[in-house]
Amino acid sequence: MFLLAGGGLVALLQPAAQQSRPAKTTNNQGQQIFAASCASCHGLDGRGSERAPNIAQKREVQRLSDGELVRIVQEGVPGTGMPAFHSLSVPDIKAVVVHLRILQGASKSVRLPGDAARGKELFFGKARCSECHMVAGSGGFIASDLSGYARTHSLEEIRSAITKLGELGEGRSVTATTRDGEKYTGRIRNEDNFSLQLQTLDGAFHFLSKSDLDRLEPSSQPLMPSDYGSTLSPTELDDVASYLISSARTSESGTGKEIEEW
Repeated sequence: MFLLAGGGLVALLQPAAQQSRPAKTTNNQGQQIFAASCASCHGLDGRGSERAPNIAQKREVQRLSDGELVRIVQEGVPGTGMPAFHSLSVPDIKAVVVHLRILQGASKSVRLPGDAARGKELFFGKARCSECHMVAGSGGFIASDLSGYARTHSLEEIRSAITKLGELGEGRSVTATTRDGEKYTGRIRNEDNFSLQLQTLDGAFHFLSKSDLDRLEPSSQPLMPSDYGSTLSPTELDDVASYLISSARTSESGTGKEIEEW
């Protein structure tokens, strides 16, 4: 499979490449090539393993255009472990890219369960999601960017993440108080024996020496509210989910950049 360091994959790809196939490819064909040649490293769902990166959920991969993905497979990425696969025909590569897009969720035709416009108002208003999360360049910096979240998560997973503190939980904040009485509340991004890097809710980074700290107190509450199941009605939850789904559909598909780690 492509998108993976290591020359051992060439041997896996050659049998599939040597088979004669019609010029016109189908998604079923792409799925078969992916399962036979890619899944052993990337997994059948494309979410990676110890041998290969996650190409289904990694946003940098999602944002590459189809043409860029085809070119990467054909030419490889010089200076990395990603080789060129000249043995695969262009139709075969395109079929695998089509299947990869399905794994990324790009072609899922999920009907919006609510009103995306109202969901946007909730995201940036009552629900206060934007205080921590960003969508399409607007919002907070302290938690994960949700611009493409719905592209790789089902409606059920989105609802569960909001109401049950799933992967959107984002951990807990801490309050660092210096000996001078200054307080910084946010998330620890890096820490060693002598210092720590704290990102406050406004997105700013603060480098603090531990010798200058009076105390470091973890918050008893997670960054993400745990009561969305009661403070937001089922209709409002559907509206927020619809906004995330709609945003993922309209996010840019290409950046013109390649993935260096390939």
